[in-house]
Amino acid sequence: MTSEGYKSLEEEIRFLKSVERPRIIKAIAEARAHGDLSENAEYHAAKEQQGLNESRVAELEDKISRADVIDVTKLSGDTVKFGATVDLVDEDTEEEVSYKIVGEIEADVKKGRVSITSPIARALIGKSVGDSVEVVTPGGGKSYEILKIRFK
Repeated sequence: MTSEGYKSLEEEIRFLKSVERPRIIKAIAEARAHGDLSENAEYHAAKEQQGLNESRVAELEDKISRADVIDVTKLSGDTVKFGATVDLVDEDTEEEVSYKIVGEIEADVKKGRVSITSPIARALIGKSVGDSVEVVTPGGGKSYEILKIRFK
């Protein structure tokens, strides 16, 4: 994963532990004060939130402990590889798009980050500026030309 993705996961863990956990503990304490726990929906909802929160913390900590962090700013080269930001033009519509190739955990197409295992990333790996790539997408085949490769 990129160092940016690693920092994002650390920030989410910090938020879950320092903001969400105390809020949920307070909600459980308030629900307990209402009395009979067997029919207390607020208590059961708060306990469920607590379970989900702790599960997410454990999942993120596991991912961080096994992560290989790559500092993209130290990469360079003329070919597309992990961490590259690639500017493309759709050869059919002339629409320009930009994608950064990242780890699966940090992928978010809406933010222009595609997973290294995605069809578009697999098609781009090893290519250079000026190359055309064919990508099989759920909506059909697409043809892109590589305009620029950056490492930032």
